[in-house]
Amino acid sequence: MADQPLIEHPPVPQTPRPVRATPRSTPRFVPEVVPAERKRGFLATLDGYLMIVVGVLLAIGLMMVYSTTFDWSYQSFGSESTIFMQQVRNMGVGLVIAALLALIDYRIWRRLAVIILLATIGSLIAVLIFGDDVFNARRALINGSFQPGELAELTIVIYMAAWLSSRRTQIRSITYGLIPFAVLVSIVAVLVLAQPDISTAATIVVVAGIMFFLAGADLIQIGVGATIVAVIGILWLTSVGPDYAQGRIDSFVASVSDLTQADDHVQQAIIAFNNGGLTGVGLGQGKQKFANLPAPHTDSIFAVIGEELGLLGAALVVSLYIALVIRGLQIARRSIDNFGALLAAGMTIWIALKALLNIAVMTALVPPTGASLPFISFGGSSLVVVMAGVGLLLSIHRGRVLQGSAKRTAAPTDRRGFVANHDRLRGHRRTRISSAGDSGSHDQPATGG
Repeated sequence: MADQPLIEHPPVPQTPRPVRATPRSTPRFVPEVVPAERKRGFLATLDGYLMIVVGVLLAIGLMMVYSTTFDWSYQSFGSESTIFMQQVRNMGVGLVIAALLALIDYRIWRRLAVIILLATIGSLIAVLIFGDDVFNARRALINGSFQPGELAELTIVIYMAAWLSSRRTQIRSITYGLIPFAVLVSIVAVLVLAQPDISTAATIVVVAGIMFFLAGADLIQIGVGATIVAVIGILWLTSVGPDYAQGRIDSFVASVSDLTQADDHVQQAIIAFNNGGLTGVGLGQGKQKFANLPAPHTDSIFAVIGEELGLLGAALVVSLYIALVIRGLQIARRSIDNFGALLAAGMTIWIALKALLNIAVMTALVPPTGASLPFISFGGSSLVVVMAGVGLLLSIHRGRVLQGSAKRTAAPTDRRGFVANHDRLRGHRRTRISSAGDSGSHDQPATGG
């Protein structure tokens, strides 16, 4: 009795303890991999510097278009803002196209480059047959609302970027590089010259030639090709070219020694700059745009800027173009592939060359060409096409940003996964080694730990 307990307790059932996984077998936290496109909004992936420069140029353009067209608009339509609103509409279309092209991966245009080129060549042929005949030239379709020559400038940049990036070392070959390049550019340039549109054809040839150089072409071949093009161009202008072209060249040569012998267009532009002085006569107060300057809303708009905003206003515009060129070349240098680099460089050079031609004409540095001032001159096709080029630049920048975001997002996850696998493999290796040591066997150690 003394050995027995006073109170008998029922036996306590033994519940098995829950088996918990070790930290190495189950990660504490499984990160959710979020695509970079979702983590960063569309606007956050755009190049803010480029958009600011283009936005300021567009704002200046709207001001100058209104200043150069309010009188003409009132006399023609009874409202001072009718033509101005047309430019606002053109800018709206251009902004939409730029946004769409920025949203689309630019690398898709590499696959569609041949189709785009064929469509452009078809439109160039169509304008020669069905185009509107204005001043003995056929440059526009659909009542002047579409100029295939403007599209040809954009198309040649896209196609050259695609073609040159695929040639690689063959660019230095005469058979596979220089000859095909010359044939492709010549087809487009000749169709544009047939309109005739000398400035557009020259822009196409020069931009394509610079892209050919940037792609790594042989310098001797470029020199020989440039000489041949120059000789053919001079012979064409002096023999079969339009009559006005020869007159412009003669007046330009005469103006080198005597500025009073320059073309009347150039002389009126010089007068506008003289009137403007340093600070200008004031927005809308210029006089040269009334019946003196030809096409003050397009070709001569930089002279109007010089008169109304002065040397400071003209310098601001030039500085904005320089900033655009610098940013465009930076985008080209940082591109993720050769196609993007050539495309960005080509777009930048194209816009810069158009601006340079217009400014050089207004300052009597080259013969009159009829080139418009990008983002500023009035026009539907010219503005929309240039904005499409800006959209492609933004898309190339987005490609680099998104790729960098994807790498930064994937790097921590990949690093954790690699460490986890490495730990597991090391543990597995230690288990096998210890088992082998206990059993006395001489198995080979597991690899990968």
